[in-house]
Amino acid sequence: MARIEERLVTMIEPAVAALGFDLWGVEFVRAGKHSTLRVYIDHENGISVNDCAEVSYQVSALLDVEDPINSEYFLEVSSPGMERPFFNAAQMQDYLGETVAVELTMAQQNKRKFKGVIKAIDGSSVDFEVEGEPMTVNYSTVKKAHLVPQLN
Repeated sequence: MARIEERLVTMIEPAVAALGFDLWGVEFVRAGKHSTLRVYIDHENGISVNDCAEVSYQVSALLDVEDPINSEYFLEVSSPGMERPFFNAAQMQDYLGETVAVELTMAQQNKRKFKGVIKAIDGSSVDFEVEGEPMTVNYSTVKKAHLVPQLN
């Protein structure tokens, strides 16, 4: 996670928790005047549009006061959804046996992008099964990872 996202998580998490939600993750996508700050919230009972609006209102007010981003941006608050992005290895623990699409910062076992089944998590190390072969990845080398929904 980039430094700005780490700072934003530290700043935003208490406000999100005070509203009764879990802060799943934060993404800041730089695109000049069209940059976007995405805040993902979660709750055991799911997330509604009203939940997103409530968190957006609180987070927006906090960001206006703290002003951690010195450029224009759009604030988006949403649930992680069916293709939930993962921001750390611990978040994958509840998804053992599920398929995840992963993009690494550098190739490992001749793969930079792959889909694999989560087999085990040990600290920041994640064991996958990729095309029938075992693959262990340190989460610090993961650029992006998200759940691949299984539609039945």
